[in-house]
Amino acid sequence: MKPNIVLINCDDLGYGDLGCYGSKKNDTLAIDKLAKEGMKFTDFYAASPVCSPSRGALMTGCYPPRIGFGAFNGEWVLFPGDDVGLNPDEKSLASILKDAGYSTMHVGKWHCGDQPEFLPTRHGFDDYYGLPYSNDMAPMEARPTMPPLPLISGEEVIQEQPDQCSLTERYVEKSLEFIKKNKDKPFFLYFAHMHVHLPLY
Repeated sequence: MKPNIVLINCDDLGYGDLGCYGSKKNDTLAIDKLAKEGMKFTDFYAASPVCSPSRGALMTGCYPPRIGFGAFNGEWVLFPGDDVGLNPDEKSLASILKDAGYSTMHVGKWHCGDQPEFLPTRHGFDDYYGLPYSNDMAPMEARPTMPPLPLISGEEVIQEQPDQCSLTERYVEKSLEFIKKNKDKPFFLYFAHMHVHLPLY
């Protein structure tokens, strides 16, 4: 039987921040239980310290410059409306698992391109629910010309400027729906949380 895979990616979460890896400062009981009952890895290296390159590398297994994710129009990360993103011809973890018979879903922050050809559904994910870039890339005093922050389901914007206080709960609900729907077959859930990142809203 193929194992189910739930990959949780939390912005700016350090190796030593979790109890299952030895933290004495943070109570992470639920994550510690997941590690105890599932699989815990002890060797992992992020390919970049910033969002877009590290996420592109995680999805493809490639060093960021190899997939064109070394820099973006002079910036370290992708911004709303950029005409670049994860090339649809790249093989992703999701597309490999989908080809192996897995149901696949991405919930949360993508940050590998917000144009239709770069969205998760074009990279092996059957479904997607989340923000296509960082939750701080919305109109605010420092950046008044930013477009409204889009919440996407599949490839459709279902809400602009979603309430970020409740977004975590909505992500969890969508993840649980996907798990329950696919409990009798192999599934891959990529849950890219907007937390532990410092509060940005």
